[in-house]
Amino acid sequence: MNPAQLLARHAASSFRRWLTDLPIWTWLLGVYVASRIWGWIVFTIVGRQQQASPWSDGPMSYLQYIGIWDSDWYRHIAEIGYPSTLPISAGGTVDQNPWAFYPLFPMTASGLMKVTGWSWPMAGGVVSLLCGAVTAILLYGIFASSWTLATGSEDAGGEQYVSPRRILHGLGLRQPARGVDRFALWSTALVLVNPVAPILQTPYAESMNLMFLAGFALALVRGNLLLCSLLLVPTCLSRPVGVPLAAALGLWWVTRFLLDYRGTTGRPFVDRVRQSMRSTWRFLAVALFACACALTWPAIAWAATGRVDAYTATETAWRGEHLLPFQPWIQQSVTYFGAPGPLILLLLVVGFLWVMSTRTVLTTIPRHLRYWCYAYTAYLLVFLFPQSSTFRLLLPLFPLAGPLMALSNSRAYRATVVLGALLGQLIWVGWLWHWKELPSGGDYPP
Repeated sequence: MNPAQLLARHAASSFRRWLTDLPIWTWLLGVYVASRIWGWIVFTIVGRQQQASPWSDGPMSYLQYIGIWDSDWYRHIAEIGYPSTLPISAGGTVDQNPWAFYPLFPMTASGLMKVTGWSWPMAGGVVSLLCGAVTAILLYGIFASSWTLATGSEDAGGEQYVSPRRILHGLGLRQPARGVDRFALWSTALVLVNPVAPILQTPYAESMNLMFLAGFALALVRGNLLLCSLLLVPTCLSRPVGVPLAAALGLWWVTRFLLDYRGTTGRPFVDRVRQSMRSTWRFLAVALFACACALTWPAIAWAATGRVDAYTATETAWRGEHLLPFQPWIQQSVTYFGAPGPLILLLLVVGFLWVMSTRTVLTTIPRHLRYWCYAYTAYLLVFLFPQSSTFRLLLPLFPLAGPLMALSNSRAYRATVVLGALLGQLIWVGWLWHWKELPSGGDYPP
């Protein structure tokens, strides 16, 4: 081996040693920064191909391009606020208006605009980027904790109180990266580069909501119910996830109650119920508080407009008809697949339930987070009008990244999944974010 080769080998060895000596949190932020740079590349490439649209007469810069679609509604809220009177269409129904969009993100970005003088795309984009950085840390904590809980202490539930400081300290984020939890790192990376991940750097509320939702999930799996309760407020005021959160927490309380009840055999029924209530009332309290948080924004809309259905009527303005549970999914299945559509839809639901019962899922997602996946999926089936934006709305099902990465410990497999997700971003941005007017007018929203 010649001196040049020896020098190169020594340099490579020194670099690897330096890299593994870095604390784990730097690796997480490094993955996050790389994912957002790729998102910038994707938006820039597609933005330069944009033709005339409602927001521009031709190609757009990065900041211009991330500020379109629903970002325009958030900009309106940040600059003007919410109307006190609901707009009424010619048909007598409530027309599209800002009350469909939750306030925490646009108000935060509005405050940053006033302090810095930045434009809406800059301020909104920075808020999303900062929230995403925090999310990367929280996601790692969730995946690192979930494997242990799902395989070791599920019945106990991991409910011993852990302070917020101990939660973060217990993740070992300051430890050298040579001890990084590779499953958690790969799972976190997959969430950060999934096909709809570019939304995390746009002036949309998804990044902020994912941060609070991840914080809530981490507090839940580590047993801090007080922190869970505190995080419910911003989580439910950033995106409409309060109803499935309340349902998931209700299921968790029922589980804890039944487990406790089964453990008090040999006593009168009333005494067993009373004892189980005393042991699990905290879980019930958090579930009921989640119900209250879920109703907060509709109640604010009612108070501000004087119309009790202000929020729900606004939400249904986009679909042009009243809310009918499940019906839109059946209708759209027939539209896209013809007569076999409802059967295909049923098979997809059964397939999801089967996946959730597999050993891979059971050993990577603890019960409380599985309840969240069930509840959120049910929420979408009941209330959502399925269309092109459905892909974006699947982002809160981020715990499912864990089982996908757990299918194989092979680095090649995991790298292939991540690479496929990165390429998927080009498809999502190029197909849905890119405006191309349909023959009937308008375009499919991202």
